[in-house]
Amino acid sequence: MELAGLDYLELLSEVSSAVNSSLDADTALRRLARILVPRLADWCAVDLVEGESLRRVSVASAGAHALPAGSRSAQAAPLGLTGAQAASIGLTGAVGALPLEMEELLLRTLRTSSALLVSAATANAPAGAGPGDDRRRLHRLLAADSAIVAPLRVRGNALGALTLVRIHPEAPLTAEHLPLVEELAHRAALAVDNTRLYGLQHEMASRLQHSLLPRLPDVSPLSLAAGYLPARESSQVGGDWYDAFRLSDGTPALVIGDVAGHDITAATQMSEVRNMLRALAFDGREAPARVVSRLDRALGGLGESFLTTMVLARVEGPPTGPWRLRWTNAGHPAPLLVTSDGGTQFLEAGRGHLLGFDATLPRKDAVEELPPGSTLVFYTDGLIERRKEPLDRGMTRLRRKMGGLSGADPQAICDELLAAGDTAGEDDIAVLAVRLPDMTENFPELA
Repeated sequence: MELAGLDYLELLSEVSSAVNSSLDADTALRRLARILVPRLADWCAVDLVEGESLRRVSVASAGAHALPAGSRSAQAAPLGLTGAQAASIGLTGAVGALPLEMEELLLRTLRTSSALLVSAATANAPAGAGPGDDRRRLHRLLAADSAIVAPLRVRGNALGALTLVRIHPEAPLTAEHLPLVEELAHRAALAVDNTRLYGLQHEMASRLQHSLLPRLPDVSPLSLAAGYLPARESSQVGGDWYDAFRLSDGTPALVIGDVAGHDITAATQMSEVRNMLRALAFDGREAPARVVSRLDRALGGLGESFLTTMVLARVEGPPTGPWRLRWTNAGHPAPLLVTSDGGTQFLEAGRGHLLGFDATLPRKDAVEELPPGSTLVFYTDGLIERRKEPLDRGMTRLRRKMGGLSGADPQAICDELLAAGDTAGEDDIAVLAVRLPDMTENFPELA
């Protein structure tokens, strides 16, 4: 642990890689603690500011691993500390809990702009108020021969503190270590700041995306629900969307689509495509294929590239049934039909090219009879696609999942599918589920 024996560049590179390899601040700081013990300290702690207090994120001691919040530590013994000493520095009990006196001193230390060296020399200095007194109290509380407390500071804001402690006097932390520890703390602060900025951007993007999605209409006697899940790996908005509306004659129209891209441009284009489609389809005089062909030509006239996949469908039939689905598919994953007994069928007919490819190519409609009590599921590719996995596997997974949800409430179906899709989080997911009534349940006179 001697300063001369440390490879500065190697340590800084390893720390930078560790703290920047996760978008979760707690995980990044636990990795930091594992690197610094025992290479630079006998034990270390990382605390983050939360409101007016501190939360201990990680503690690592020689011969032990960094501990996550909420875990229990019994690692004080290898350091030769008493139980009272271990408790005073937060090496026992819940990692998130910080002794009040220690918290008070660390918060006061964070008001400074540089790292604070605590040593036996400061402990033996004459008593009195001020920074010297804080050093004496820290020396006592940390049970340290020497220690350095460095603020995690970025853009003038103190985000937390990095505390490094050496128990034995043979190899103390000295003023020579201060520049290195300050650099380590700065890199950790940048990583924490980046994770928080990412979280803020992701939340804002998610809110923007949800604001662009429509409210679902009442399509009784059909039941309708939808859901949207942004990708965890992106802080940007995307082009996935769903839509449902009644045509001029009352026929329910259903849409699922995906504009290429994960940025503001994709979200803006998605909104344009959705609104233009509604206008073209509303009078209901043209079949879905004709409507989508007109949409393709209209988008081409805007002078932008609108690479878009989508399904436009209509549920046709009187309120008491029978019903049929008429749809066209512009390069999108096929809708899934689930019967009341759990049977599943991908509706592969009606398939054509995506929008923005060649508006002169013809499109076709498809028609499928819809059994009473069946459910239709429309979705975007994020639900079935996984990296390093064949697409067929994702489609089989969806069939099995839906086979077990036959007859379920559409909202429950959407919730289940989004929860399953969240385990991957690789792409945005939009889901639209429509359930047809069982005629014998809703219209007993037809039984």
